[in-house]
Parts: sequence; structure tokens; C-alpha cells
Amino acid sequence: MSYKVKIQTFEGPFDLLVYLIENAQMSIYDIEISSITEQYLEYIRTMREMDVNVATEFMVLASSLIEIKSKMILPRINAAGEMTVEDDPRTELVTRLLEYKRFKKAAEILQEQEERAGRIFSKPQEDISCFTENPDEYLALDIRQFAGAFSAFIEKKQKLEAVRRQYMRINREKVSMENRITYIAGRLRERIGHVFDFRELVPDKKDKYDTIITFVSLLEMAKERVVNLSQKVLYGDIEVEAGEKINEGEFKYEQ
Repeated sequence: MSYKVKIQTFEGPFDLLVYLIENAQMSIYDIEISSITEQYLEYIRTMREMDVNVATEFMVLASSLIEIKSKMILPRINAAGEMTVEDDPRTELVTRLLEYKRFKKAAEILQEQEERAGRIFSKPQEDISCFTENPDEYLALDIRQFAGAFSAFIEKKQKLEAVRRQYMRINREKVSMENRITYIAGRLRERIGHVFDFRELVPDKKDKYDTIITFVSLLEMAKERVVNLSQKVLYGDIEVEAGEKINEGEFKYEQ
């Protein structure tokens, strides 16, 4: 049985180093160089064991880490044999890491903007040169043509106003459900035993509101057994006839 091992890939040695530092929850200004170096070298060993071609820049950074590690471990002695205090050997590495993180963040922002721009489709600019090359040509109006067009506009406007004065739009008041129930009950009492077609009980068949209010009113009346409703086939005509309570006083609709 064979096993497949998948390792995370990185864009470069600093990408790997930043990952190791953040994964270990270390401060980039106070790197535990010994621990990080061991983890970095372990990753390179794993790559080699899997026959992955290790780029040269990974090895260069590995040697730099080993050098920094050795400087921090070995005592600093000058030519006279005295202990000396030197700058932190990690300073240059920290500077390069911070610079790498800034560039990586900028690259991510640019990539995000590129992807967002890729989802936007703009209309190509139209050629309007024919209108801009000789603008004075379009301003050379014939005063007689202008006067004629203006007179035609005034005449049309006057005709429209005359029509509006002769005709007045009337908005019919919408009937309530209570009124429609009263209307339907009256029709049914006039012809007890007659089976009405639903459309016979709609006063204005062209008005959608009238059709809807009649249908809803019949459902309310059927619930109270004032009318009986039947439909012989699916989507067929609705038949309406008086129910057992059609004559039991006035039907009261409660909202």
C-alpha cells in the first residue's frame, strides 16, 4: 500500500518563513531563530524526500538562518579576547520580512481589484465625431422652419387641452366585500333553486378587482353555508346556488 503526502506550497522562501512565524504565533520583531530554523530546514528535508526540486533561493535563506543562529549561540569575542556587544543579528532579517509582507499585501489588493474589474463590463465609447467636427453647421437654423415647428407644437397642445376640457376621467369607487356579499345574497334569494355561473355574479367582468372581490366573497359565504359551490372539472366553471342558511336573516361579514 502506498501513501501520498501533500505539503503546502509557498511562493518563495520568505512566504514560507512568514508562515512558520505566524503559525508559531511569534512576534516578527522577536523571532525564536533556533526553533524557526529547525522548522524551515525540516520543510526543505521533506521536499527533498518527496523528490521536489528545491529552488536555490530556499537554500540561500536556509544558510542565512543558520548563520544568524550561530551568531546568537556563539559568544562575541574581539581580537583582544574580550566579550563584545554587537547589533542583533536578526535585525536585517526582520527588515526584509516586513518589506516582504508589505509587498505581499499590496499584491493581494491589486489582485482583488483586478478580479473586481473583471466582473465589470463597460460599453465601448461611441463615435460622435460627426457631431463635433462641424458644430456650427447644426446651429444654422432656418427661422421659418423653426417658426413652423413651434406653431405645430402650440396647435397640438391646444387640441389636447380642448379634449381634456370635454372629457373627465371618473374613478369608480371600489366596492367592499360586505356590499358584494349583500349583492350576491340578493341575487340568490330572487331565484332560489337556480344554479348560477360564477361569471353571472360579477357585475363588471372586465374589472379584475370586481372578479376577485366576488370570488373572495363567495368563499366567505360558503364557509358560513350561505351558498354552495361546486366545480365539476379542474379549472372548470364554478357553479353557485343558495345554501341552507340563505334565508336566515341578514348575513353578517366580520373582518
